[in-house]
Amino acid sequence: MDSSELRRDLVSGDWIAIAIGRAKRPHAFSRVHHHDSAYTKRAGCPFEKPQSSGNAPATLVLDYAGRTLSGTRADREWFTQVIPNRYPAFMPGEPKKHAVGPFETMDGAGFHELVVSRDHHRHWAQYTQSEAATVFRVYRDRYRTLSGERIVQYVAIFHNFGREAGASLYHPHSQIIAIPVIPPDVQRSFAGSARYFRRHHRCVHCALLEWERRKQGRIIAENRAFVAMCPFVSRSAFEIRIFPKRHEPCFGNITDREVQEAGDILRRVLGRLRNRLGNPPYNFFIHSAPCGRVALYPHYHWHLEILPKISVWAGFEIATGIEISTIAPEYAAAFLRSRSKASRRGERM
Repeated sequence: MDSSELRRDLVSGDWIAIAIGRAKRPHAFSRVHHHDSAYTKRAGCPFEKPQSSGNAPATLVLDYAGRTLSGTRADREWFTQVIPNRYPAFMPGEPKKHAVGPFETMDGAGFHELVVSRDHHRHWAQYTQSEAATVFRVYRDRYRTLSGERIVQYVAIFHNFGREAGASLYHPHSQIIAIPVIPPDVQRSFAGSARYFRRHHRCVHCALLEWERRKQGRIIAENRAFVAMCPFVSRSAFEIRIFPKRHEPCFGNITDREVQEAGDILRRVLGRLRNRLGNPPYNFFIHSAPCGRVALYPHYHWHLEILPKISVWAGFEIATGIEISTIAPEYAAAFLRSRSKASRRGERM
């Protein structure tokens, strides 16, 4: 590709711009992202000893090997625990609707939990294979529990790393929010995959996976159950998506073996970002079919998306909604595949 190019997403129908005329070479994105000492300090962190810091009792506690703990052993040996958010965006209750003039409102009923890991300075990219599997199993198990709640239509699982990505606390933690509505961005994804299915009689993500695995140019990593790639229509520099090879609409239906593989490929890909791009802030999140209505979404394919905070929206993006990526995903994937000695050491951890 010798000039800028517009690419249209198969699912959303949105256009994005790959503006390589504004691009830097891939390694120019690699710099040390400073997480200042005031932000990263351990002293005073409410997640060092969650219950001693005023957090509610844990819903679930696991040790480093993924064994469930209780009592005094939970206090001493925990690796990850699930706790209610002290400042929830949604709280248990009945999602009653109200009319306010011409507007419709609904009570913010739902659930808001945190998945907290013990080690203050060890994040997803630094987990061992066993630790990654443990945290990913917590995601799945809490998804299964919360999706069974009568009021819940959608469970959002996401992780923010770094202040620029919205993580108010440096200590590693993910969030799970279960809500009584289907989010608009996810609803558009459902609608787009349904349109493709009606036209082509197959899952759009399965078609994309087949094409990408044949081309190989945008794939970063692959294992027995998952593929990680920079999507052809990347909304931002170094955007990454992780897809299960097995077609499955609902995240909660992944098997124990897939949990192991998902945790491992996620930690390895985040390790590539850490080692090749200087530990940038990022968000990752899981998209899944709505709770209790999976039979209505046979066309959907759950997946995980990673968005590093490499650039910010400026005037053109805000004015038009067309996002500009200054590096083609083919080059981004190649850069992340070409491991330095430091990255190889990091991935062996």
